[in-house]
Amino acid sequence: MIDIRPFASLGHADHGWLNARHHFSFASYHDPARMGWGAIRVWNDDTIAAKSGFPPHPHRDMEIVTYVRSGAITHQDSLGNQGRTGAGDVQVMSAGSGVTHAEYNLEDEATTLFQIWIETDQRGVAPGWGAMPFPKEARDGSFQLLASGAEGGGALTIHADARVLGATLQAGKAIAYDADPARHLYLVPSGAVRVNGVSAAARDGVAISGEERVTMEADEDVELVLVDAR
Repeated sequence: MIDIRPFASLGHADHGWLNARHHFSFASYHDPARMGWGAIRVWNDDTIAAKSGFPPHPHRDMEIVTYVRSGAITHQDSLGNQGRTGAGDVQVMSAGSGVTHAEYNLEDEATTLFQIWIETDQRGVAPGWGAMPFPKEARDGSFQLLASGAEGGGALTIHADARVLGATLQAGKAIAYDADPARHLYLVPSGAVRVNGVSAAARDGVAISGEERVTMEADEDVELVLVDAR
């Protein structure tokens, strides 16, 4: 099954400093048909205005992955962690037994990012945070593992049976991903692609299950972010 979630159909909230699109039910946006996809609970497409951001707030028992599309985000938390994550790079926060954090755009331009929440497989663990650079040229034409529930592989670690991957693809090129039909895949492209022959436009959500092989063909130069979860 390949279900296209058009960008225009996503939940929307404009707070001035934050312009957010919600792939799944979140905050004041509620759609019983879009409560998540497998263990993927939240996928927010956020634009954060310059010199603004999310003030300190708490989380627990959730794996929160931030993929920065443009600009940068600066993190600080109650564990004493601080760090700046720039475009194309990734940070993860395992909320575990509880953590308070803030995410600020300290740049002179807007920051765009994907905020992805994945349900944890290990409740009550010690919270943690990490970030890594992932140069886009290293994933031209192939998926690069960005975060994973399995340690190693040069990726950030999360406490969930999930893989977060990124790729860039030139117009006219294709990329394939071998999938477990029982798992839940969710893809968001930055431009027009065909997924097993089904067309998706920029920033659409593509919910995939029941497929053993997923082929993505680019109609224009695109950046792909894919989550493979239980």
